[in-house]
Amino acid sequence: MAEYKLEVTTGDRQNAGTWDHIYVTLIGTEGQSERTELDNYGTDFSTGTTGTYTMKTSSSLGKLLLVKVEKDPFLILPEDEWYFSKVVVTTPEGEAILFPCYRWISRGELVELRGGKAMKGFEEDHALLTDHRKKEITLKKSLYQWKIMADGLPQIIHVNKQSELPAEIRFSESKSSEIDNTKTIIGLELKLKGMLGSKEKWERIEDMKKIFWFKKTTISEYVSEHWKEDDFYGSQFLNGVNPNVIKRCSELPPNFPVTEEMVKPFLAEGTSLQKEMEKGNIFLYDQKKMDGITPRTYNGEPLHVTAGLCLLYMNPENKLMPIAIQLHQQPSEQNPIFLPSDPEPDWLLAKMFIKNADSMDHQAVQHLMNTHFLAEVFTVAALRSFSVIHPLYKLLFPHFRYTLHINTGARTTLLGPAGVLHLTTLGYDGLLELMRRAHSETTYSSLCLPENITARGLESIPNFYYRDDGLKLWNIINSFVKAVVEYYYPSDSEVLKDTELQDWISEIFTHGFLGNKASGFPAECQTVVEVIKFITMVIFTVTAQHAAVNNGQYDYYSWAPNVSLLLHKPPPTTKGQSSMKTILETLPDVGETVSFVAMAWMLTKKYTDVVPLGSYPEERFDEPAPKQMMKEFQAELSSLSEAITTRNSRLEVPYTYLNPAEIENSVAM
Repeated sequence: MAEYKLEVTTGDRQNAGTWDHIYVTLIGTEGQSERTELDNYGTDFSTGTTGTYTMKTSSSLGKLLLVKVEKDPFLILPEDEWYFSKVVVTTPEGEAILFPCYRWISRGELVELRGGKAMKGFEEDHALLTDHRKKEITLKKSLYQWKIMADGLPQIIHVNKQSELPAEIRFSESKSSEIDNTKTIIGLELKLKGMLGSKEKWERIEDMKKIFWFKKTTISEYVSEHWKEDDFYGSQFLNGVNPNVIKRCSELPPNFPVTEEMVKPFLAEGTSLQKEMEKGNIFLYDQKKMDGITPRTYNGEPLHVTAGLCLLYMNPENKLMPIAIQLHQQPSEQNPIFLPSDPEPDWLLAKMFIKNADSMDHQAVQHLMNTHFLAEVFTVAALRSFSVIHPLYKLLFPHFRYTLHINTGARTTLLGPAGVLHLTTLGYDGLLELMRRAHSETTYSSLCLPENITARGLESIPNFYYRDDGLKLWNIINSFVKAVVEYYYPSDSEVLKDTELQDWISEIFTHGFLGNKASGFPAECQTVVEVIKFITMVIFTVTAQHAAVNNGQYDYYSWAPNVSLLLHKPPPTTKGQSSMKTILETLPDVGETVSFVAMAWMLTKKYTDVVPLGSYPEERFDEPAPKQMMKEFQAELSSLSEAITTRNSRLEVPYTYLNPAEIENSVAM
């Protein structure tokens, strides 16, 4: 007679427990146990509990291969899904083996769990496990299929509604109810104030401070006080929500005829534009990819998109100052170059139109496409390609939590024809075209932060906290990934033999980057070094980069004069014709403004079931080595978090978005 001890853990999610009968069968190399009900005296499988059970077999089952778990109804109670976290089986020989599950199980469902050491496909040493692995991946390929969202864009999961997603990757009930409650409370407040859907124009800029009673942040308050200031405007290109657009300018574009005389008053004494370009102190914002996109119509008339250019100067006080703005790509008499010395309303409007274009680029390209939709590609490819026992699946899956759920919803609530982003100047069709153009130019190196910074010539620009914090994070993530990958791949030959890894990378290239070789994205990886870099890029994109472009949205978007996704009036074509009244008429109406502000609050609110970067509450690895690597990763992140907090205590406008304590472990909102 042999005894197996089972420690069965029910998750601590809302309503995770079950009244149903749970049966287990153990399968080993020497045979299998009888189907045995797990039943102790009293209540079993309550939320957040671990129960210990004993199973007896006539003899040892040999090496334990699979644990089969079944859930059958108890009496005639209604269905109650069970969130089964894990079972640890201690064999008669004294070996404790982890079998992770971490998913919802429905009535009548049977799951077969793999346990023990993480295994690559070519390492399987038993025919039963080889067959089990093949069936698992075949099933996952049917559960997770690709669909074209729009030509020229990354492909997406094939489902249309969040309810069609498998339960294990949907939001928890607590998160769903928290989001619904937040929407309801926001809607009620805005209705009570008569702002929701209001077509009224703002009478005074100060009235925008009354949108919400209590939803204020230190930075949102700062923005409302300092939005007109040129140095604050310039700083947002470095440390605002869209830090990936400006480049060092060593030569003016031929379509941007800024002269020495124009900008001389705004440069340090005794220098010139040419000298400052040679010193590396001149920077360019150029939104040429937006040029020629048809904006949406409003009241039967087309709105106005300004694919503009902005020249910026890093002055001797280390402040990045806008010194010249041209609102359209082709210079003409109706497209003057605006300067800080122009009448204040003209200069403010010029800056606002640049920010309007920048905000649409930020939301559609940098935020939605380059974090959310790429995260979806990485996730779907991983779910289709890897067995759950694969070491890279165990490493990556925590960084894909909730991504498919939030994206499936966002395509309706944000980007869809009835979504908030449909209200933008470009509208739904215009934003799709912008994304299409941007994606055709997206490169592998642009998603690798060290190469991105070098390519834009921003290695030494001062007070660039996105760069400083981001590069440190990149290196910490890279060190962690290197340790894990080298542990499981001692040589390049292991990489070449791993068909699941190669399938994952190939699917990303094919369905994410549409087979575009010019993107520089690999269609395969041949060396350990290449795998480390690729996985570093993936984890950085879905954690740090998403935080950088998401977490500051309410801070900067809640004050419409600072940045607005929609402007009504055409941009100025001559100087001296505008007033503060023009600015109020140009800004969105009350209802449109509060829609954008509410969206920013929803996307940046901290929800209770957040998992911070580097936290792995689900125990997926059974080996001590990767567990130790995770601890070291967490220690490095904690140290960086302290350093950033200390630095921020000395800053007038702190940069918090890349503090590891503020970064979520996945694109989950």
